[in-house]
Amino acid sequence: MERPINRRELLRVGAGAAAVAAGAPLLDGAAAGGPAGKGRPMAQYHEAARDVPVVERADVLVAGGGPAGVVAAVAAARAGAKTRLIEAGGCLGGTWTAGLLSWILDSGNKTGILQDLLAELRKRGTGRKYGGSVAYDVEVMKRVLEEMCLAAGVAVQLHTRVVAAGVAGRRLGVAVTESKSGRQAWAAKAFVDATGDGDLAARAGCGFDYGHEETGRAQPMSMICLLTGATPEALTPFVRGLAEPAGKGSPKKNLLAEMARAGVRPSYTSPTIFYIRDGLFCMMANHEYGVAGTDAADLTAATFRGRAEVHRLIDALRKHGGTWKDVRIVATAEHIGVREGRRVRGLYTITADDLARGARFDDAVCRCHFPVDVHSTDPKRDKGIARTSVRARPYDIPYRSLVAKDVDGLLLAGRCISGDFIAHSSYRVTGDAAATGQTAGAAAALAAKTERLPGELAWAEIRGRSDGLSDAKP
Repeated sequence: MERPINRRELLRVGAGAAAVAAGAPLLDGAAAGGPAGKGRPMAQYHEAARDVPVVERADVLVAGGGPAGVVAAVAAARAGAKTRLIEAGGCLGGTWTAGLLSWILDSGNKTGILQDLLAELRKRGTGRKYGGSVAYDVEVMKRVLEEMCLAAGVAVQLHTRVVAAGVAGRRLGVAVTESKSGRQAWAAKAFVDATGDGDLAARAGCGFDYGHEETGRAQPMSMICLLTGATPEALTPFVRGLAEPAGKGSPKKNLLAEMARAGVRPSYTSPTIFYIRDGLFCMMANHEYGVAGTDAADLTAATFRGRAEVHRLIDALRKHGGTWKDVRIVATAEHIGVREGRRVRGLYTITADDLARGARFDDAVCRCHFPVDVHSTDPKRDKGIARTSVRARPYDIPYRSLVAKDVDGLLLAGRCISGDFIAHSSYRVTGDAAATGQTAGAAAALAAKTERLPGELAWAEIRGRSDGLSDAKP
């Protein structure tokens, strides 16, 4: 039981906090509420060691409730594993929902749980198909993901972030989180890192790569917004998926020219509008360069700049009149879209050469059809899609790229799987993230049930237990 703070201590601590808030340095000693006679400026704050309660023991713990994480958790739970899903935000879906992405890329050839999800979206009046992609209503997506997790028996805790990991030898045994409930530890037999940025893996001691191999630069972030105030007919020349079949040319070039006529130029020179439903559109026209998705200060600054820019662009278009006179932003993303974070080292690293040769693997998780899509890392050279010499043919993601190399008991899913910079620019899209989540979840459940490590499992066992991997064939 914690010792209550008396009135004198409360006043002393309060005075120190007020001084710091006013700009005074944090002091070691009396001025900071400690013993009298010191009062020296502190270079560090020492946090006392403490015991963290293990609040739950599960078969499988999935860190991150985005596209890969939700599918991983549902797959594990459907396989009979006691499954816990931890998510930092206030809703499930990650970039699908908090990020307002509204568009699932490379989903046309994927089977299994992703198709269950798409079928449920269509039942609720959303999930419009455009080739191999699907446009959806973010609010409907939030509810469908929650219901899928509840129906499968997944235990979910939102507003909770992984901050540390307990590793004995090489074996991951505990994920430590912070939330309104304080610091908590969660034990499991198998873990899936689906945080996007490889947060759990990094805290467990896994090696990882970040950014371009030569420059260290990562792809820019983007602030996405939702628009209303126009009909699809009125905006057809500027909307991807509508302009092309109508013979209106390139919607991206048309939109860039329209913005120029309105007196503004976006930081992304291939601005894109997607049609969702009933006069609801999604726009991506922002690039935030030189910022890291693993740095909270960078994320904050990028969020402020990105939100200001998309409002500035739409305000200018509305003042331009005509088609745009009633167009308004109804929402900007709660979480700015991060394309690239840590790429955690696995038992196999997918390479640019694998994409170029259309690699086939005996342990193929799914087949990727998305092209190399490197958003320029250097705005001085290009503010659109960077030119690369690699042309991707449909290729497989192997299970080995989902198994952490440096820590046992840990699987990877989504954009933090093992790959190089070029390969990542293709497989990072959410149709492929969901497919890797399904396999990671199924493998984690199998490992937990049979008391084996993910790297010890035979691919035939995993594939036999996973509900519909993809069209990839050995």
